[in-house]
Amino acid sequence: MTQIPTLDANTILPRSRKVRVLATLGPASNTPEMIATLFQAGADAFRVNMSHGDQASKVGVIRAIRDMEARFNRPTTILADLQGPKLRVGKFAGGRVVLETGSTFVLDHDQTPGDATRVRLPHREIFAAIEPGARLLLDDGKLVLRVTDHDADRIVTTVEVGGALSDNKGLNVPDVVVPMAALTDKDRSDLAFAIEQGVDWIALSFVQRPEDLAEARRLIQGRAALMAKIEKPAAIERLEEIVELCDGVMVARGDLGVELPPQSVPPLQKRIVETARKMGRPVVVATQMLESMIQSPSPTRAEVSDVATAIYDGADAIMLSAESAAGAWPVESVAMMNAIGDAVERDPAHGDRIHFTVTRPDPTTADALAEAAKNIAATVSASAIICFTTSGSTARRIARERPAVPILVLTPSRDTARRLGLLWGTHNVTTRDVESFEEMVAKAKRIALRQGIAKAGDSVIVMAGVPFRTPGSTNVLHVVRIIGDELKGYKGPDAA
Repeated sequence: MTQIPTLDANTILPRSRKVRVLATLGPASNTPEMIATLFQAGADAFRVNMSHGDQASKVGVIRAIRDMEARFNRPTTILADLQGPKLRVGKFAGGRVVLETGSTFVLDHDQTPGDATRVRLPHREIFAAIEPGARLLLDDGKLVLRVTDHDADRIVTTVEVGGALSDNKGLNVPDVVVPMAALTDKDRSDLAFAIEQGVDWIALSFVQRPEDLAEARRLIQGRAALMAKIEKPAAIERLEEIVELCDGVMVARGDLGVELPPQSVPPLQKRIVETARKMGRPVVVATQMLESMIQSPSPTRAEVSDVATAIYDGADAIMLSAESAAGAWPVESVAMMNAIGDAVERDPAHGDRIHFTVTRPDPTTADALAEAAKNIAATVSASAIICFTTSGSTARRIARERPAVPILVLTPSRDTARRLGLLWGTHNVTTRDVESFEEMVAKAKRIALRQGIAKAGDSVIVMAGVPFRTPGSTNVLHVVRIIGDELKGYKGPDAA
């Protein structure tokens, strides 16, 4: 069994790995004690799933994360995952029927309980969008219907793959874009609640097109970062446009694997990760990563290989769902993710594999300096790249280059420090802003020593923008050597 390190509350240790671990909280893990234990086991960020439980139950969970954050003095990321529009069939007389392969089955607006020939479908948008030949998938793809005819009130199908079907089972429409709003009334309420509670990221489910992001953007009003969950085939067709309009991307392989053949998911995962990396957006790979650990204290070898593949591809974060939320081994699941990350990144081939994706810099000073920082760090064997940032854009540019050394992010903004918790390779510290070049260098060296990022005799690269306190002005790259006595006699505070 993986050993869980015990951290002193006064010790702030950067993770030895660069990929981030995002752990979902739920009945198995939402107490203050468990949240702290998951952090010690390796969780860098926490997902609050708005699909389960009520808002009142989430207040204590979010407060517990913030209390843990204060205890360890480490900015901690909270992602609120909205449920999104769930398509479901109605109820059956008796609660359950069996659909025979080859039979005809009708979906309609009739509220009478269904039988083996028909059932209510309470989503008028589907009737308007559906086309003959399109598939309808029921109960996570276990049953498959093929549309033969339709009008405004009925969709007639042939059952291609039959089986048992019970009340309110989910329905997927993979072959057409259903003109439904990406946000339901529940989502709007949950989004407002999450923003009020101070979460750092909002994850939008079932994004199909760039327009789906617009309302969420308007409601968030810059108070959190927006993550698009890619789980619909339609989203793949406009992937670059969607990535351009969001702050981060999640490869939600569960629903993606329902609506597409399973063998299609791995290449799509690589394409989504590559696209997000090229466009400088953090990307999370999620769903069924260590699924067997819901019940077992050890994963399968195939699951470990799956997680490792995402890390080799350069994903910013890897996510646990039910494994940490409702499984029997939540701490062990997080510890295993942490151990896999450490092992993969110690592989001498990791550095080459992670750069299979070529991330060409945009023609800006900031991008040119970020690429230069990666190369200089390798040439002079620097211990870290230290960047001063207000908005986080400098850190994102550097992380896109996937340098071989840690990225120490110094920011006066607590919100920025928290949002960067899903960004590859960063260790984020809130600190007062600097007024001069000399103060910038001195502060960078002190915090690098205090955080254990560098030691006496090490070289570090410092990046910032002059004039200071001007977001988006990154134009300075400076290589400095740490003497080791920078903390002697210094009594002023660095932390904000």
